Amino acid sequence: MVNDYELHLRLRHQKLTQDDGGHNVWEVIEEPCIIPASATAILICDMWDNHWSRGARERVDAMAPRMNNVISAARARGVTIIHAPSNCMNFYAGTPARQRMIDAPRAAPPESSDHPDPPLPFETPERGSDTGETADDYFMIDTRQHPAIEVMDEDGVSQDGEEVYSYFRQQGIENMLIMGVHTNMCILHRTYGIKQMVMWGINVILVRDLTDALYNPAKPPYVSHEEGTELVIGYIEKFWCPSISASELMATL
Repeated sequence: MVNDYELHLRLRHQKLTQDDGGHNVWEVIEEPCIIPASATAILICDMWDNHWSRGARERVDAMAPRMNNVISAARARGVTIIHAPSNCMNFYAGTPARQRMIDAPRAAPPESSDHPDPPLPFETPERGSDTGETADDYFMIDTRQHPAIEVMDEDGVSQDGEEVYSYFRQQGIENMLIMGVHTNMCILHRTYGIKQMVMWGINVILVRDLTDALYNPAKPPYVSHEEGTELVIGYIEKFWCPSISASELMATL
């Protein structure tokens, strides 16, 4: 493992500006960034082995092998891998990856910083399935992380933001690349998700093509599922953190 390897990334964010005619526009900005692998973690959010929404499950099934390729390459370069399949900690009880997180000395996170938090581009009152399931069909049927994503002994497994933050402090990790599902829900709102980690001062980066929103095109704003996911990614780039693509990440590994 090469501990001083550097990741050369292009961070994409969006800035509200004006065009030549004085109209308000969102400008996409890409900036080069170099971060050390040893100070960087990838966190995989809620890539479960099963899901109550068939559409969500199909997209996770398609994404998981690609995700595993990325994290395998990153791990080999010294990036820390954290698996966060919420509600599945019993499956990993007693494993080195789970115990590592439990054993990390607790470090109290700082007081959460003030941060603008505009509403998301759409709401999901029926939980957003695009394959016919409704809120009445919602139930947890996951048992573990998707089996296509390997959990190695040197990784970490956690579902607790303060536990993850403590491990970051112990290991000197300042940068967190986050991938997984769902972009408009857990990716943003878990205790280890974008909002909380940003407010605790962690440099967070979304891997925008290894994520998926939970959105039903039959509901406002009446766009395709892919466009719905892009709307949430754009919201994150505007208000919370920059993004990168998996292909860009693989190119630097």
